[in-house]
Amino acid sequence: MYLKSYFVQLGKDILIRFPKKIVRFFSYLAEMSRFRNKNDNRFTVRTKDIYPCLKDTITNTPFDPHYTYHPAWAARILAQTKPAYHVDISSILSFSTIVSAFVPVRFYDYRPADLHLDNLESGFADLTQLNFQDNSIPSLSCMHTIEHIGLGRYGDKIDPQGDIRSISELKRVLQPGGDLLFVTPVGMPKIEFNAHRIYSYEQVIEYFAPLSLKEFSLITDERVMIRNADPALVKEQQYGCGCFWFKK
Repeated sequence: MYLKSYFVQLGKDILIRFPKKIVRFFSYLAEMSRFRNKNDNRFTVRTKDIYPCLKDTITNTPFDPHYTYHPAWAARILAQTKPAYHVDISSILSFSTIVSAFVPVRFYDYRPADLHLDNLESGFADLTQLNFQDNSIPSLSCMHTIEHIGLGRYGDKIDPQGDIRSISELKRVLQPGGDLLFVTPVGMPKIEFNAHRIYSYEQVIEYFAPLSLKEFSLITDERVMIRNADPALVKEQQYGCGCFWFKK
């Protein structure tokens, strides 16, 4: 699937996008000339300083639906649960930095972030061997991460069971009554090596047993976020994003 998509995009770049860039560049030169003619001389407009941005004249702001919607989903849950503190394991860093404005956050990653903000701690963690006591964390998240573990993409060792080991660790450290926010690609199960795994809904529920599912939400291939989604929709996705709120 990826190779087909790659060659389709390559063909579009050569046959469509590159000619458009040439046309857009000449338009850019004309715009710069008009700006110079109207310049109020508060700033110089020198040729050596030009910085052409040729791809931003679009109608709508582009965004990655997975990485825009799932942190927003998780932040809304934390605003609802109001934990005393929250632990995040290797989710997108912007989630922890923003949430730490209203909840103390401890962020851990296999590749630690040299990050300094009030209300935010940052450190190292190996998901397959978390250095936390059993039943110790009341509020926990691990989002768009498990699908990579054991594939070597981020310098971790090759381990086909890496995701299973990591899930066992998340279950182990979660406090009874605690909340776990878990996000992963969903659809027809497969590995697209070495990028990620894609899971079925049933696989995720099985792997996280005996935790109870409080909410399942879905970001579809059509870029739509569905809160409290019908799990049957997962079978219709190639690369959906499943958002699971578990309780222990």
